[in-house]
Amino acid sequence: MKSLRLELIYAGDHNLSCYYAAKVVEAVVPFFPNLLEWEKVYIRQKEGARRFYELSVSLYGEEDVRKLHCHAPIPSIFINGEMVFDRIPSVEELAQSIEDFICRGGNGK
Repeated sequence: MKSLRLELIYAGDHNLSCYYAAKVVEAVVPFFPNLLEWEKVYIRQKEGARRFYELSVSLYGEEDVRKLHCHAPIPSIFINGEMVFDRIPSVEELAQSIEDFICRGGNGK
């Protein structure tokens, strides 16, 4: 199976919610060696801002992102482009969500 891609929408260490969400992800990643790659989508950097926009459009559509300023929650966690948490999950919740993706062959639905 192809590895899962986990993305954490991240504003920076100064944002305590982002900081704690990253700690949860860092605690879970070792449980899934060679099955999970992850990254912080750091919205204050050009590439991160671009990916943040793409993920926001996937949630709300381009018109709502541009006109209504609807954006993905900060922090939020996406697996393979699908938002799985719009809040900080527990280690157990995140691990279960990853296991669910693995059981479905990496597909969200």
